[in-house]
Amino acid sequence: MDKGPHSPVTPAPESATTKGKPVIDLEKERAEILRRYRGLLRAIKGDRTPDESRLIRKAFNIAVEAHKDQRRKTGEPYIYHPIAVARICAEEIGLGATSVVAALLHDTVEDTDLTLDDVKDLFGPTVATIIDGLTKISGLQFGTDSIQAENFRKVLLTLAQDVRVILVKLADRLHNMRTLDSMARDKQLKIASETLFLYAPLAHRLGLYNIKSELEDLSLKFKEPTIYQEISQKLKKGEAVRKRFISRFILPIKQSLDREGFSYEIKGRPKSIHSIYNKMLKKHVSFEEVYDVFAVRIIIDTRPELEKADCWKVYSIVTDYYQPNPDRLRDWISIPKGNGYESLHTTVMSPGGRWVEVQIRTRRMDEVAEMGLAAHYRYKDDADHTSALDAWLNRIREVLDDPSTNALDFVNDFKLNLFSDEIVVFTPKGDMRNLPAGATALDFAFDIHSQIGRQCIGAKVNHKLVPLSQPLRSGDQIEIITSRKQQPKEDWLSYVATAKARHQIKQALRDQKRKLAVVGRESVQRQMRKWGAKVDEANINLLVAWFGATSAMDLYYQVARGKHQLEDIGDAAAGITVQVKAGRLVLPKPKQVAEERTLEEVVAEIRGEKNSALVIGDDLQKIDYKLSPCCNPIAGDDVFGFITVNEGIKIHRVNCPNAVQLMSNFAYRIVKARWKGKDSVEFLAGLRFSGIDDVGLVNKITTIISHEHNVNMRAISFESHDGIFEGKVMVYVHDTDHLNALMEKLKRVRGVRIVERVDQ
Repeated sequence: MDKGPHSPVTPAPESATTKGKPVIDLEKERAEILRRYRGLLRAIKGDRTPDESRLIRKAFNIAVEAHKDQRRKTGEPYIYHPIAVARICAEEIGLGATSVVAALLHDTVEDTDLTLDDVKDLFGPTVATIIDGLTKISGLQFGTDSIQAENFRKVLLTLAQDVRVILVKLADRLHNMRTLDSMARDKQLKIASETLFLYAPLAHRLGLYNIKSELEDLSLKFKEPTIYQEISQKLKKGEAVRKRFISRFILPIKQSLDREGFSYEIKGRPKSIHSIYNKMLKKHVSFEEVYDVFAVRIIIDTRPELEKADCWKVYSIVTDYYQPNPDRLRDWISIPKGNGYESLHTTVMSPGGRWVEVQIRTRRMDEVAEMGLAAHYRYKDDADHTSALDAWLNRIREVLDDPSTNALDFVNDFKLNLFSDEIVVFTPKGDMRNLPAGATALDFAFDIHSQIGRQCIGAKVNHKLVPLSQPLRSGDQIEIITSRKQQPKEDWLSYVATAKARHQIKQALRDQKRKLAVVGRESVQRQMRKWGAKVDEANINLLVAWFGATSAMDLYYQVARGKHQLEDIGDAAAGITVQVKAGRLVLPKPKQVAEERTLEEVVAEIRGEKNSALVIGDDLQKIDYKLSPCCNPIAGDDVFGFITVNEGIKIHRVNCPNAVQLMSNFAYRIVKARWKGKDSVEFLAGLRFSGIDDVGLVNKITTIISHEHNVNMRAISFESHDGIFEGKVMVYVHDTDHLNALMEKLKRVRGVRIVERVDQ
């Protein structure tokens, strides 16, 4: 029963003290829950009807009652989490009452006695659909490589019905990332990797740039705490200098905008820590050498019909004072991004010799950029701005239409739709198409129509014949050449960069496989009759098991391709043949030797009775482990073990390029790892250095490596171009301390500017 807006149901009193545990002040907690609830009500934008207010109050009361006995890892009442998620939905994404209700109840069906039917009866089918999409899937129901992939597939399938599922899911993930400190290190790594792999790109694709940046920053904070702290401190240290620089930079622009009579707001904001780190990695530069650590944003208030003209007018004012970089102009007003993002970006040279990025947009564009999808629906009378978004959602629904896809393939294909960079290309008639950066002529063919893609044999780009794998560039005009005889091939999958093309190719290959399987089935049935055996499911399953096929269809397909020969069962020379008893096949033992131990047994042996970490070093002679070549871990690195199917355990660095994908998709195959006995063994590590060429420089570097640090070199190479040298060396070291000491010594050599570790 409802008890008025400010007296909702609160947890029943319980013992405030328990032996050995801190005292819990229930009255104080009740007051805090109420305070947070009122904060949520204030955060909901726009007017609410009395019915909506009643529903929110009812959802809150039910959530408080359902979660009353639960606490988070921090020790706080569990209800703080749904309130926080609902507040993110309202305040940071701009969603309305329905989403707030769904957010308040999002964990009740999974974690409490409340059922989906109860939610449907109390709040209607829309809220029930959203919560159903958000409810995680129990691992017992799926024999899949990744439970998380199945969870994500379910959320996306619900997207076809209601896009708010994704938005509430992102709010839930954001609050979990904000409170990740209380989790164990291995859980932090798994959740942070999953966030970087799927949720941050998804937030970006939906236009939620603030949420995307925060998710990336928080992921970096838990994956690379040292790097995160370093960049964060350097940003704080330079904050006062940055503010002074920005105020001087914008002064002449403000004066001109005032003279022109513009109503405007100017913000100067630093780039996210993750994007600065990415730039440092990509360009091999230090923090000090990243020139655009902040951007200036000019937001103008203007009428819809004047938006484009006024933004270009402001651009003209900015470039009157500062010289623009012609290669860095981005016009997303004339051609908005696929997610509806509109803005004019330019990079200009300031008087102090620093490049500054300036973003120019209107108030409406800024709201769409900040709030993403939700803001689109606020401007839904504006057909141009919702059509791009609807086109993207339709492309996703096409991928969702095929439920037979493996969950992991599905998630990887879906990720292809989350590319941040886009190109604009044209058909021979001048129609415009948006494709992800890296898309090929074959992607374009499938984007036009699936049948054109399947029959594509080549393409003309700007009237010049090119192969199917030709990557496209913005502004290209493409004409597709087709043939009815053409069939999609397996290697086409390596040519494409869009989910739609991959999905269509896989579907075509499956169709071909089915047709071939019909031929194979006839061969199998013919041979079974020859043996005098019954052609039934039991006998076919025996053959499937004998050949190690995944299914009857797979067996038929492999037989049709000539991979399996039924006549080869047994060994005729040794008198070992197929027996038939009462129509039943009796097959000799297969030649394949079954794996000696199950995966679970291997894991149990690694983990031991009490030990939760794999110990790498002297004690592990009996375990088959390898140091992964993709990141060359050395003793002292933060590492984890990954159980492979055929190669035992591979040790990876936590910041390995492949770590995010492995931890996101195969968390159950990850084993915590630590080093032991590291001094007795040497590891291969790579170093890259560059600087200004000097006489005897190579000699100095090799002397330091060989003599002063007693390090063995495996390979060394140097190149010099116009006074600048670049070198790479592969050395054997004991651990990270040994390597860091060597790097510090090399940095002190005159002329050497950069020394950094490389994976191989």
